[in-house]
Amino acid sequence: MERPKNKFLEELDNLLGNHEDKKSILLEYETHIEEILLESYDCSNENELIERIISRLGSPEEIATMWKQELSVTPSNMKWLFILMNILFFGGGSLLTLFHNLFQWKWLSVVWSHLTAIPAIIAFIYMFFWALLGYEIGKGFGHGGRTLLKKTFLLSLIPNLMLMVLTVFEIIPHSWFEPLLTKTFIIACIILTILLYPISWLGYRWGRKASI
Repeated sequence: MERPKNKFLEELDNLLGNHEDKKSILLEYETHIEEILLESYDCSNENELIERIISRLGSPEEIATMWKQELSVTPSNMKWLFILMNILFFGGGSLLTLFHNLFQWKWLSVVWSHLTAIPAIIAFIYMFFWALLGYEIGKGFGHGGRTLLKKTFLLSLIPNLMLMVLTVFEIIPHSWFEPLLTKTFIIACIILTILLYPISWLGYRWGRKASI
């Protein structure tokens, strides 16, 4: 049972060459091959086992080609892309709030009234953003993306925490957020913030499976 696994991994090792994430990639595929072996009690010989492994995971050539293509998306680029997206999300919301309170534009008042009427939908969209963050890191970097997920999450969370501090200490007037700023809404924001990392982690696990 071990020989097909070792043969597959040795071939994949050679094809990956000097790939910077080779160790984590091999570890990831070793885990999946072991899961397949546990399910393959009905295979009568090694050739059947190898065929099943390839049918489930792809050939070593296909896997190596896929991971070499992934090098075009670096961890640094991925991290700063999501940080920028979160800043744009908060920046857009902050500008909308500022302009709504400083200018009496009718069209802006209409937009504000519609947005404040659907806080649950906005929260759902934001949760989806964090799940997508984890998914893309898991899919793009597999087992080696765990550290990247933590760093990206912590840096992306800075705008959230800054807004909370500014609001709690009334540096930003509470009246600016009416009718949103109720006790129920504040509690919901705290709970959702606590849930952000578990949601990102689940997205990451899903992405890891999708990369195989």
